[in-house]
Amino acid sequence: MSSDFEIEAAASRARANRERWVIAIRLVILALIFGGWEFGARFGVIDPFFYSMPTEIFWRLVTWMREGTSLGSLWYQIWVTMEEAILGFLTGSIVGILVGIALGRNKFAADVFSIYIKVLNAIPRIVLAPIFIMAFGLGMGSKIAVAFVMVFFVVFANAFQGVREADKAMIANAQILGAKPWDVTRSVILPSALSWIFASLHVSFGFAIVGAVVGELLGSRFGIGQLIAIAQGSFDAAGVFGGMVVLLVVALVADYLMTQLERRIVKWRPVASNDGH
Repeated sequence: MSSDFEIEAAASRARANRERWVIAIRLVILALIFGGWEFGARFGVIDPFFYSMPTEIFWRLVTWMREGTSLGSLWYQIWVTMEEAILGFLTGSIVGILVGIALGRNKFAADVFSIYIKVLNAIPRIVLAPIFIMAFGLGMGSKIAVAFVMVFFVVFANAFQGVREADKAMIANAQILGAKPWDVTRSVILPSALSWIFASLHVSFGFAIVGAVVGELLGSRFGIGQLIAIAQGSFDAAGVFGGMVVLLVVALVADYLMTQLERRIVKWRPVASNDGH
């Protein structure tokens, strides 16, 4: 009869083998996609004028990193876009969380403002980009504004719902023990809503990047979006795809950092369930 240690070791080996298989299959699929793309472009199945090919995109990225772009250093373009996206993400997230919690805790205010929020949310946020450019110019302000509206409604909706889904029994117990409204919000409501809020942050940072890039595409002096716009204007497919690859890498790194931050902040959850407190 196997011991608990042997069973746990066998389960650990099975998980490790499964992870290796998942990674291997992912790499095979990736190789097939890029291999088929390269093969199709070289043998005329895919028009390289419109779709370029992986090797050309790779060498374009190498050239950008070594010699810079038509707008200057590639790293500076990344920094400009990330600065716009991060500022829009932070402001949109903070305001979205605060408004979501405030309306989630105040049903009367939620009933009053819900119609306005629904109307504003029904407007496609991308169409606001030209208005922001006219209002704030071609500088960073218009890009931050676009990123802000892209983020705000996503975070607000999750924060609002997270507050509404908070355990009513825990709230009632805290109030019976004499907790004030702010104490209930800080100690009960906010921890309960964290998982909802972080779920929205994963998605909304990608929206912040989209907002910043769209603003740059419509009018800017620097940034990855402007780099893509210049490549598009000169029918440089490798440049367009190269800019997309840069944005993809940046978004993946940001998502990884967000996941690590979430694990640190909400790591109390499994401990609480095990202890029963």
